[in-house]
Amino acid sequence: MRLAIGEAVRNPAFPFGAVIVRTADGAVLARGVNTGAQHPLWHGEVVAMNDYVARHGNRGWEAVTLYTTGEPCPMCMGALVWAGVRRVVWGTSIAAIRDSGIDQITLGAAELAARAPFHRVDLLLGGVLAHETDALFAGRPR
Repeated sequence: MRLAIGEAVRNPAFPFGAVIVRTADGAVLARGVNTGAQHPLWHGEVVAMNDYVARHGNRGWEAVTLYTTGEPCPMCMGALVWAGVRRVVWGTSIAAIRDSGIDQITLGAAELAARAPFHRVDLLLGGVLAHETDALFAGRPR
């Protein structure tokens, strides 16, 4: 999670950072930070997924864990489900992100994943280092 936080500080206004690691050994396979000012789809998770595909191809998703500073929005969680990512860990909840002044669709990652009966979930875990990620969102410049 600290690596995702390291990515997030690169965009203080929208501190959504993500890393994709190989679950078996923790090797960092991809990184991303929100660059939504350039393109509306480029949330941190999507940027990390694009980095992963550029480096490793569109395969092996079942063997990775994505760490992200904020609970994935429905777009990002949908992308993770479609890719087959089984493990997602985040810090700040959608509710806390919304409270920081960033608009959010109030459909949680777990609820979205549960609506995809074809998707196998091994781990959806929120609140990891939330005291650190919450501070990023609460203290962001507006």
